[in-house]
Amino acid sequence: MNINLLYQLIERTGNLLRVEQRLAGREFGLQEVHLQVLLYLSLCNRYSNTPAAVTEYLNATKGTVSQSLKVLETKDYITKQPDADDKRVLHLNLTTQGEQVIKETIPSLVFAEAIEGLTSQQVKDIQVNLTLLLTSWQQANKLRSFGVCQTCHFFIKEEKGFRCGLTQEPLSKHDSSRICREHEKRLS
Repeated sequence: MNINLLYQLIERTGNLLRVEQRLAGREFGLQEVHLQVLLYLSLCNRYSNTPAAVTEYLNATKGTVSQSLKVLETKDYITKQPDADDKRVLHLNLTTQGEQVIKETIPSLVFAEAIEGLTSQQVKDIQVNLTLLLTSWQQANKLRSFGVCQTCHFFIKEEKGFRCGLTQEPLSKHDSSRICREHEKRLS
């Protein structure tokens, strides 16, 4: 096993993704971190669309996230909404314009073209192996998994829908298919 080669391949792949994000963001007057925030908000559920969750997911500073959120709100890519029960909590939502930015920039055309050059089995193998690596890496760093709700230990499928076993609140089909800050891997 050549761990250095694996590291170099992942580092180079990550660098290419960052370059493409920087280039794509310029068209909208955005930096790479702004696109990362928008992408996260396009993936997360209602428990995870807060400034604290964005900070944790990106492993960024509160200042970086705060400034990024100001830029995105000024450009009308996100809205901020106080929580109905706890006014100290803000929920961040993509606007139609924010959704359009994600649709036009992620994945990049070059990335999509590169993937199209692979077989469906190759793509599946890459997805499985990158998921294993990501999970292992998150565990080694003691980071939250931000996994999809339906794969969570707390996810409950009921006769009339879904429920979060942690909060005991009903889940919409939309929320249950999104990533969640509170995700804990389901025990086999």
